[in-house]
Amino acid sequence: MDNSPAGRILRGMTDTRDILIVGGGLNGPSLALALAQAGHSVTLIDALPAPIREDAGFDGRSYALALASTRLLQQIGIWARIEDHAQPMNEIKVSDGIAGRGPSPLFLHFEASDLDEGPMGYMVEDRYLRRALLEALEAEPKITQISGQRVVAQTVSRDAVTVTLEDGTQLSGALLVGADGRHSGTAERAGIKRTGWDYGQTALVCAISHAQPHDGIAHQFFMPPGPLAILPLPGHRSSIVWSETHAEAARIQALSDEDYLTVLRPRFGSFLGEIGLEGKRFSYPLKLSLANAFYGERMALVGDAAHGLHPIAGQGLNAGLRDIASLAEVLTDAARRGEDIASPLVLARYQQWRRFDTTSLALATDVFNKLFSNDNPILRATRDLGLGLTNALPGLRRGFVREAAGLSGDLPRLLRGRPL
Repeated sequence: MDNSPAGRILRGMTDTRDILIVGGGLNGPSLALALAQAGHSVTLIDALPAPIREDAGFDGRSYALALASTRLLQQIGIWARIEDHAQPMNEIKVSDGIAGRGPSPLFLHFEASDLDEGPMGYMVEDRYLRRALLEALEAEPKITQISGQRVVAQTVSRDAVTVTLEDGTQLSGALLVGADGRHSGTAERAGIKRTGWDYGQTALVCAISHAQPHDGIAHQFFMPPGPLAILPLPGHRSSIVWSETHAEAARIQALSDEDYLTVLRPRFGSFLGEIGLEGKRFSYPLKLSLANAFYGERMALVGDAAHGLHPIAGQGLNAGLRDIASLAEVLTDAARRGEDIASPLVLARYQQWRRFDTTSLALATDVFNKLFSNDNPILRATRDLGLGLTNALPGLRRGFVREAAGLSGDLPRLLRGRPL
């Protein structure tokens, strides 16, 4: 258990507005800050020990933040801490490709000028975003952190939900929020089942250095085995998210760094000059995983605990931040009206706001992946034509840009840059 000043041990939670959050990755802390700043008392429980969470070393992991997501981070006091380390994405180029042959001459080109509101988004390294969240948590008096403890049980009564930690400690609150990933124990203990399937792909993730400047341009190459994203980082560096079949990805991941680069180079191309590895290499099996409900009795799910998506559109973290903005607004408005924030009527509003959007996004990424992750010549010609037509129609292209920037749909206040 974290005994730091920010990790005070609870003596008991009797305020019915208290909220327990399980999961200390990125979504859990972001939600904790949004709720605390709106007046809620929050306890954040994370299974990882504090020293691991606080490790500031660069390991190659980075995130694409849509413009709307940066507005949320600004409202909860995080953006000012990381802005100097963020790389704007001024352009996005999407094209078909085959390893060793380069991209198709027909491609989709998005520019910040299509948006009129600034860059479409930013790339931020994990080490800066995670550290900024931890620093903000420690400075917030309404947040209590408990690190290095797993939740092993949860029970619900008429007025509260109680969790039991592995050391036997019990904590109670009005509402429990699961931000504990695709294998959410919070959802499982509540009896919420999941729907999904394996894509037959594994994502290879790393950061690279390159000789030429990227000019803030993000690239998405659709290769027959799966998409390859090249996302700009500060300096002459980029983040790579590269999909292959499970067997091929396992073979590549087992290679030495130099052999790994030998496989990557013909897929990457030579447009940025010579490349080298920066930080660690990661691999993640790709699966669709949707919770059949986003809430249960005195419990709600956010982020990957609610929906695990294919990374093809780079919307994983952004979708989680949309959950956070929506849930924080629903709970805060309910509390101001004197409602029980954990009542089914309140939590149903959250699900109604988010479930259609996330299901639509999941289906869209699923269709795009199936359409583009193959080498069928008829499909290749059709999708190249579609990319060219979309690029030629400013109105349609602008709609795609607004979608990528997270500015479309019914946005919660935090995503519009407004306080709760």
